[in-house]
Amino acid sequence: MSEHDLLEVVEIEEQSGLSRWGWAAYYAELQGANRELMLVARIAKSANLESAPIAGYIVARETAGELHINNFAVRPEFRRCGIGATLLNQVLDEARRRKANAAFLEVRSTNHVAQALYEKSGFRPIARRANYYSEPVEDAVVMSMELG
Repeated sequence: MSEHDLLEVVEIEEQSGLSRWGWAAYYAELQGANRELMLVARIAKSANLESAPIAGYIVARETAGELHINNFAVRPEFRRCGIGATLLNQVLDEARRRKANAAFLEVRSTNHVAQALYEKSGFRPIARRANYYSEPVEDAVVMSMELG
């Protein structure tokens, strides 16, 4: 992910109903040590991949041996094509390369499609956070996996 991707990332964020970070938060995250954990997936429409539209993105942070997946979304028209699984696996691989021991994330309690993707990748539900999300208010399921 680069600064030039952020308008599209924010557009996907809005389409997906994620808790809003907005351009400034993604930009600030790009300035930190976790830049390699901020990825976009593009759908190649030409030889110039840089100009191809972004199909999805993932933003994660590794601190003290733990990976936390912060935001993760795929454009509605590209869902169920393997893009999400590819992005997730690349971030998990980078976390392992960094010697992270575990990965964590929160997901809306009603987002069963995402929960199934996470479980297929090795995550397991460990807790529930009441009223974690706003717009609409909803519980979060906390999921984790060992990376060892």
